[in-house]
Amino acid sequence: MTHQKLYPVNGIELCAETLGDPGDPAVLLIHGATASMLWWDSRLCAELAGRGRFVIRYDQRDTGRSTSFPLGAPGYAMSDLAADAVGLLDALGIERAHVVAQSMSGGTALILGVDHPSRVATLTFVSSSTGDQGLPPPSDTMPRLGTPDFSDPAAVEEYVVRAIEAEAAAHFDEASARALVQQDLARTRQYEAALTNHYAMTFDGPDGGGFAELKVPVLVVHGDADPLLPLPHGEAIRDAVPGARLVVLPGMGHGLSQPYWDPFIDALVEHTKEER
Repeated sequence: MTHQKLYPVNGIELCAETLGDPGDPAVLLIHGATASMLWWDSRLCAELAGRGRFVIRYDQRDTGRSTSFPLGAPGYAMSDLAADAVGLLDALGIERAHVVAQSMSGGTALILGVDHPSRVATLTFVSSSTGDQGLPPPSDTMPRLGTPDFSDPAAVEEYVVRAIEAEAAAHFDEASARALVQQDLARTRQYEAALTNHYAMTFDGPDGGGFAELKVPVLVVHGDADPLLPLPHGEAIRDAVPGARLVVLPGMGHGLSQPYWDPFIDALVEHTKEER
């Protein structure tokens, strides 16, 4: 079963959807910069719920149906995004969750794990990074897409579809990407803010340390064809967290494309066993 609604959290509204049995271990999915909950594909979420997990996906601030902030001046920090995740767990009556963070939201997950450890059962970093100096830059194959004309919905749609293609490596499905973007455009409060404000926020970190201070079990999932954050970024997380495990998905780009759902779900289900 699925259930989607708006929750009052920290003075704003967050839209969240839950799938599965609330009695199963909770898995909180946090997608990356500019991405709403839809970027966690509903079929992937349903498969994960079918493997005995209570799945939560949600629109972070400035994405989807959640609260939108002034364009280019959001006035919040990454620590606020972490506080939103805690507030959403409170609203759902969940004491602890297995947190899965994609790309930029690895920073949110780090804050959760270090500063809110009682609310985190495990952490999983997908296509993310420590952000350390000296890690490889994006591949030369990544195109410079410029900025779309936000008064032209077709131009915005094409821009985001091409951005998905650039990050997908060999596994780009144009029809699925376009359907995702069209659905996202239709439900987002302010799409220009959605594509802008996450990059304009304050990028703070945990008060209590860094990756080395994480005490919960950590899984790192990374594609070896990621053109945006090449594999050494994932390896850096593994090396920074005592006891972390890295799962490399051969041929996967930056996004978690459909051919990799099964190995991803297998690794996540193993990682989130409650007897850990």
